[in-house]
Amino acid sequence: MAPYLRLRQICLVAPQLAPVISDIAEIMGLSVCYRDGNVAKYGLENALLPVDTILLEVVAPFKDGTTAGRFIEKTGGRGGYMAIFCCNDPDERGRNANAMGVRTANVIDHAPYHGVQLHPRDCRAAFIEFNHTEGSDDILGAYPPAGPDWQKFIRKDVTQALTAVEMQSPDPHGLAAHWGKIIGVAANSDAELKLPNATFRFVKGASEIMSGLEFRVADAARVLHAAREKGLAVAGNEFLLGGVTFRVHS
Repeated sequence: MAPYLRLRQICLVAPQLAPVISDIAEIMGLSVCYRDGNVAKYGLENALLPVDTILLEVVAPFKDGTTAGRFIEKTGGRGGYMAIFCCNDPDERGRNANAMGVRTANVIDHAPYHGVQLHPRDCRAAFIEFNHTEGSDDILGAYPPAGPDWQKFIRKDVTQALTAVEMQSPDPHGLAAHWGKIIGVAANSDAELKLPNATFRFVKGASEIMSGLEFRVADAARVLHAAREKGLAVAGNEFLLGGVTFRVHS
């Protein structure tokens, strides 16, 4: 099989699922495809919404002492939690990361799905996960974390694509090079990692966080109006939701 790597999922973390999930769904014109009971063992509840073929997940802790809860405390609720990549070889990518001193935090083996999560302290800014689902190298194929029929919930009338993920660091070029080495994509001179279906853009900021998501939408003015209606502070073409900046362009 030819090697491949695509952005599969972005996970945000919130103190509570409500109203973050309903706000995202209503403002962005997206539908919840799944709530995964398996995450309860980590003290979490979640919901996933497909943005074309990339899944946007929000997790929220429902008890004390969770990794997600500590993440919220550490960052003051600012920043995305996890960048999840589908690939043909998660174990090999995990070993490569280990060889550069990035520890494995968790291995998830729910056949046909196999995921390797790397330690956020070593990744810097957010968790990185590599996963593979046996027999579904088609981007519209089976993806168990999103439920049995996630494809039926794809809506493109409002939001058409998640085009970029913004990462912040006091040293954006350094963080871009570090993430590039972990995921096997060389950073360009603009401190960007270009994947087949999305770009990771590294920008100057006070702390290392996943700071923003960029979306292509049918009508940016309508989305921004919907955000204002929900009481969110809109500045230019962006607003803060679920700990990250949502930036929209038509």
